[in-house]
Amino acid sequence: MSLLRHFVNGEFVATPTTFDNVSPIDGRTLGQVCEADAALVDRAVAAAKAAQEGPWAGYSASQRADVLLRIAEGIERRFEDFVAAEVADTGRPVHQARTLDIARGVHNFRTFAELIRQAGGEYYEMRTADGSDVFSYTVRKPHGVVAIISPWNLPMLLLTWKVAPALACGNSVVVKPSEDSPSSATLLAEVMQEAGVPAGVFNLIHGFGPNSAGEFLTRHPDVDAITFTGESRTGATIMKAAAEGVREVSFELGGKNAAVVFADCDFDAAVAGVLRSSFTNSGQVCLCSERVYVERPIYERFVAALKEGAEKLKIGYPDEDGVNMGSLISHKHRDKVLEYFELARREGATVVSGGGIPQFGDIRDNGAYVQPTIWTGLSDDARCVREEVFGPVCHVAPFDRDDEVIRRVNDSAYGLATAIWTTNLKRAHKVSRQLRVGMVWVNTWFLRDLRTPFGGARLSGLGREGGRHSLDFYSEATTVCVNA
Repeated sequence: MSLLRHFVNGEFVATPTTFDNVSPIDGRTLGQVCEADAALVDRAVAAAKAAQEGPWAGYSASQRADVLLRIAEGIERRFEDFVAAEVADTGRPVHQARTLDIARGVHNFRTFAELIRQAGGEYYEMRTADGSDVFSYTVRKPHGVVAIISPWNLPMLLLTWKVAPALACGNSVVVKPSEDSPSSATLLAEVMQEAGVPAGVFNLIHGFGPNSAGEFLTRHPDVDAITFTGESRTGATIMKAAAEGVREVSFELGGKNAAVVFADCDFDAAVAGVLRSSFTNSGQVCLCSERVYVERPIYERFVAALKEGAEKLKIGYPDEDGVNMGSLISHKHRDKVLEYFELARREGATVVSGGGIPQFGDIRDNGAYVQPTIWTGLSDDARCVREEVFGPVCHVAPFDRDDEVIRRVNDSAYGLATAIWTTNLKRAHKVSRQLRVGMVWVNTWFLRDLRTPFGGARLSGLGREGGRHSLDFYSEATTVCVNA
């Protein structure tokens, strides 16, 4: 059994209090994770603050880009170690960890290395009334210490999505991964050490939220900015903490995303797309489609095809050939999802497919699996249509008019993403502009150019990251005005 330690000021540190790292695949205890106390969080923040006065402060943008490339190379050298860590913690299929999670982690560091090399400031010239020439330009400066709190659903992908631009802009970071997925973050700390990242630039602490590492970190007065991905309620709590000192925040929170399927769509592509957008990673992606609206002429046919596709999905061990879905992240989260399955029945849903726990007849029955589930028949004000389940589930409802479906998609406390399926691009452009969400996909899902802004509206988040928008969040612009 392994012991996962913290990483503070360039060294791995153990603390006496630990908690279990439990496999969602079969319920086994994989090892122990050290839990940070307030004193260790103080040490980590102090180390990050000191790094802002050390050698790291003198690195040029190009030198920081070189560091990011060394980190990317380090992840690649240990690629299969990262895959194994991600799979063990989350239960996701091995092919997903290889092609999405770890591959994207490498890509995140390379992308922001390139972006910071190319990032320029603004430059303006003007002439005053007395004939003087004035030149104004901007320079980027790091905030200083950035707290990064990352989630369990896509641990490596979302952690590197934040760490890479934070380091690219010259910040030092204190990272707290989810207590449910600590392993890949610990491996990343090893890579940071191997890549020669100066001590204190990257710090890692393990623990929980309230009255633990998360709260100690977000309330720390020497943290200059906070970025968080996770539940909306947790984001609101962190925002209150960040108000002390008026610190910068960037939140990517929950979603109750819609897929809109028009009758003129490529039917087979739309079915395959909704299956993917509803059940990828067992529905544990903030961008998954939990609300599916299908134009009435193809509604019955679409529901039947979606049911057939869902029942062909293979649930099982992460390394099985052809496996489509693994476990949920934990038994605790499974209990939450199963409560929604029961709530849907009480609210009058028709369970088209799924709605329970698969039976394997082996050690997997101790894991945290649920069936991919499709509902119909709920009203738009049902809790299961309005609240985020974060599991492999979707509710399918018919619609008749464009204005109707736009109103129903927008009738949500969330505003993260929507997928549209249509062959009429004029309609796609028109509808996309009227949806109050941060991202609209047309005839695809989960496809992103990392240079574009990403984020949500309302309960789905605050701010935008990606490309220049990440650089804007992780740095401050200073204007220099020169009277020549």
